[in-house]
Amino acid sequence: MPLAFESENHGTIAFGFFNIESDMLLLEHYFFFAEDFCREVSRLSGRMSGKRDYFKWETYDIPDFHSIGDLHGAIAGTHLVGFIGAVYKKYPFPRDPEAFKQNPVGYLTRQVVEDIIVRYGEKGSIRIWVDEGKKMVGIGEYVFSYKGFQALIRYVWQGGYPGWKDAQRPDYVLSMKTAIAENPTGMFDGLQLDE
Repeated sequence: MPLAFESENHGTIAFGFFNIESDMLLLEHYFFFAEDFCREVSRLSGRMSGKRDYFKWETYDIPDFHSIGDLHGAIAGTHLVGFIGAVYKKYPFPRDPEAFKQNPVGYLTRQVVEDIIVRYGEKGSIRIWVDEGKKMVGIGEYVFSYKGFQALIRYVWQGGYPGWKDAQRPDYVLSMKTAIAENPTGMFDGLQLDE
């Protein structure tokens, strides 16, 4: 489930997994896969230059909230509209509440989810930037303090809410942790990713 996170320029925003069978994440109206997020975080860990750095990141954008859909209605199976509704038609919420865990092999559904999202959003690139002087990270139009950005990383590390199934993390999440551990400075200073 997406949770509320604090941005520096848009207040409280939604970020997180929205279906346990996919590793796609949403950041308000941007959609991208957790594997890509972890790869970009790993890349950022090796680029601490002491200045403002920019990177491009491929994402999907669904600027119309009606086209995004109704997460709560999709979970309940009562309002399957927009992109999220279409994903829940394919991968419904589990009947057994104990089965509500983020699937560590959710990356296997990537092509199916991409085939759905192209009907609702546009693929493009957004800019990621790091300003070490101001201790800020930008993802598209959203700006985060270092602590706010670390909260996004911890969320993915934990498998969001409700956590990774069987406490098993995908390899790309483990690789992200390794990259951060190799350069725990700047935006990663004080970031703890415990088991």
